[in-house]
Amino acid sequence: MPECTPAVDSATSPTGASGPCAVAYPLDEFYQRRGLHLPPLEVVEAASVPEPYHGLLVHERDMTSTLEAFHQDRVHLRLVSRQQQGDDYFREVVLVLDKNETPVEFGAIRISLPRFPAPARAAILEEHFPLGHILKEFSIEYVSRPKRFLRLASDKTINRLLGLNGVHYLFGRRNSLLDPAGNSLAEIVEILPPGTSSTGSTRPIKW
Repeated sequence: MPECTPAVDSATSPTGASGPCAVAYPLDEFYQRRGLHLPPLEVVEAASVPEPYHGLLVHERDMTSTLEAFHQDRVHLRLVSRQQQGDDYFREVVLVLDKNETPVEFGAIRISLPRFPAPARAAILEEHFPLGHILKEFSIEYVSRPKRFLRLASDKTINRLLGLNGVHYLFGRRNSLLDPAGNSLAEIVEILPPGTSSTGSTRPIKW
């Protein structure tokens, strides 16, 4: 997939670009299928992402290992929805802690299945382990390239999936995972709960 340069979108129009170049791709596609608008979001500079989100988002590692190190526990998938379009496999998921099922990330991902060996493809389609686990288990080389950092207001969908009430301002990122030749392995939107702490608790953020 060629490199994209998404537009810096306003909070009321988060998808100025379309398809893989969109700031919120592939999350925007799941919302469109439901006939919903994305929640208000804006692109922010990496330096403007506050802690603890900065340490969790502003890096070139996979999110699975980063979240597991932060929370000191393994994570697994809670599948929200899935769709396959040709060789591309899309899914929405919540990552939850093994010890207590606390949600630690809501995300949407498009995975290019042919770029994975057959055993890894089978593990992806089992829909239990996050992609970061599978990359490590099958020693798949990759490069993580965050494209944009996002600040957004939670909506009913996100509140339901992350166990929230009211409006919370959340941080996330639009990331690409590439193989050594620069081909897209996965395109991802990763959104963290509010007031994330290493104990798995959350609290509203005051601005």
